[in-house]
Amino acid sequence: MPDGVAVGAAAPPATLDHCAWPEARAAARAAADGPTAAERLPLRSALGRTLAEPLAALTDLPAFDTSAMDGWAVAGPGPWRLTGRLLAGGTCAPLADGAAVEIATGAQLPPGATGVLRREHGRAEGGQLYGLGPVTPGQDVRPRGQECRLGETLLPAGTAVSPAVLGLAAAGGYDGLAVHRRPTVELLLLGDELLDEGLPRPGMVRDALGPLLPPWLAAAGAELTGCRRVGDDFALLRDAVRHSPADLVVTTGGTAAGPVDFLHGALAAVGAHLIVDGVAVRPGHPMLLAALPGGRHLVGLPGNPLAAVAGLLTLALPLLHARSGRPAVPSRREPLAAALPGHPSDTRLLPVVRTEAGLRPLPFDGPAMLRGLALADALAVVPPGGLHPGSYAETLLLPG
Repeated sequence: MPDGVAVGAAAPPATLDHCAWPEARAAARAAADGPTAAERLPLRSALGRTLAEPLAALTDLPAFDTSAMDGWAVAGPGPWRLTGRLLAGGTCAPLADGAAVEIATGAQLPPGATGVLRREHGRAEGGQLYGLGPVTPGQDVRPRGQECRLGETLLPAGTAVSPAVLGLAAAGGYDGLAVHRRPTVELLLLGDELLDEGLPRPGMVRDALGPLLPPWLAAAGAELTGCRRVGDDFALLRDAVRHSPADLVVTTGGTAAGPVDFLHGALAAVGAHLIVDGVAVRPGHPMLLAALPGGRHLVGLPGNPLAAVAGLLTLALPLLHARSGRPAVPSRREPLAAALPGHPSDTRLLPVVRTEAGLRPLPFDGPAMLRGLALADALAVVPPGGLHPGSYAETLLLPG
């Protein structure tokens, strides 16, 4: 019996070999087997994480009636006698009928006030305040609880913590948030032909994926623990995969069957189980997903840049979203202004731009090209055979 296999352990599921594109995405999300553990962090440290529990209102918002304008808080009909000034953060005695107090935006409305007269609608003269018109009850007042009531769910668990979420949490009295730990990712860039700087030269190309992939992985909720080059050497690759401490190892290149494509052999050597081995999608069909010992995973991306992006969207991001505790990213359906050419039998991911008439394909969409992607608003999911003008296409937003 092989080492590490428990007696009576369930056999791993069969590998999905050159499976359909939607099936591959579903398998990647299911492979996560739930999100990472939760931890409580100070507000500013929670940016980019995912809420591990719903964000419930700790108070009414606003917590008291406030002025929505600079002007005067008034009681009853005018004219009014002026009794003082009220700034944000201050309080004052209740207003008697016929009285007014100068008030700043955001200041707490004094008891007895019936509304706010905007500064541009009033005139103060000789201790009296005159309005250009009547002040209706509640005029220019933000009433207590207008935005939410104590205990109300503001955001569901699984919400990505953006700057706006931090602001809402702070306004509601939170000092920290319960969030999921970021899944860790190590990026291994495979190949002897990659250059880190300068112009390409005979037989050598610039590494485009080292700059491109880390920001997109981070936008999916990951913490990048390393990005390193691994040469075309079986033992080096095997050891890099075996000893990586990351939750997810992402590799670029080496997924096909060329003379230095060692990834399949390295996975077999470390006892990995292939979950997805090839996907019926262009570009990027030789992508793969594997379960590594210790509950870790590996996503093998093709080496061509646009093909690697296709693999990222198909396998890596669904897995990372699930591990981060985020819901699946919904796709959109958008009308076409022009035909989208398809592959005879595989799904095609095609860079497109939005116009007033609908989506249009972009040139420079080959698997080794990035020019079209740099101009794209989204990637269109084109079924086998293509789509004609006037029909609708599923679109994927680009990360970040």
